[in-house]
Amino acid sequence: MQRASVFDHLILWAGVIFLLFPVWMLFASSTHSVENIVRDGLQFLPGGNGFEAYKTALTSASGFTDTATGLRMMMNSLIMGLGFAIGKIVISMCAAYALVYFRLPFATFWFWLIFSTLLLPLEVRIVPSYEVVSQLGLLNSYTGLILPLIASATATFYFQQFYKTVPDELLEAAQLDNANAWRFFKDILVPLSRTMMAAMFIIMFVVGWNQYLWPLMMTTEESYYTIVMGIKNILSVVREGRVPQYNVAFAMVMLAMLPPVAVVVFFQRWFIQGLVESEK
Repeated sequence: MQRASVFDHLILWAGVIFLLFPVWMLFASSTHSVENIVRDGLQFLPGGNGFEAYKTALTSASGFTDTATGLRMMMNSLIMGLGFAIGKIVISMCAAYALVYFRLPFATFWFWLIFSTLLLPLEVRIVPSYEVVSQLGLLNSYTGLILPLIASATATFYFQQFYKTVPDELLEAAQLDNANAWRFFKDILVPLSRTMMAAMFIIMFVVGWNQYLWPLMMTTEESYYTIVMGIKNILSVVREGRVPQYNVAFAMVMLAMLPPVAVVVFFQRWFIQGLVESEK
């Protein structure tokens, strides 16, 4: 039994090393000069430049017009991530609440209509979505980046399944206390949904943070560029005949991983409970 436990731990450590090795290579390479990276490739040991590339990535303007720093692009990604997560959770909870607790005509049809949107990826509907956002004058705005994509069939499905597991006695008790629909939702369902909300928040935040194609279509001003777009710009722009700043790009990659990792670590306990908890 003990031998099996040791073998299991060896497999886990092997998986950890396999996943963290590319991250370490990026970090070590970000402390080298561009010349060393171009000449010798990715580095395994840290170099002598320290955190100069990180300072450059955060404070120096980059891109095609030099109007956005790495700190500004990280802030834009943070706004998108929080907007996606909070907006999708609020709308999905309200939609699931209406589908489960209200006697809507053709409720099953509306649910499957919402669920069928999972068959349509963003690339399929990005052109009509762009046309709508453009006609509403929401290009180059946080509203245009967040609002068209905050509806989530996945989150609606999970919240609907969760609400179906809530005992009917809670609803009956709330009705006996003369609690209206809003009070039942706010005082009973929302507190019960905290673990599910945490799980959905992690998933939706990471989705919003890593968006590339949608911001690329919705923005023409670099002041609204996200960190993912900034990494692409650094690798694409050749300045004064020199090679791209690979060390700065690697530093931005490391910085771009920090907020999603922090969110996952902070909500880890609630995330696991929200996915595996069966008794409500």
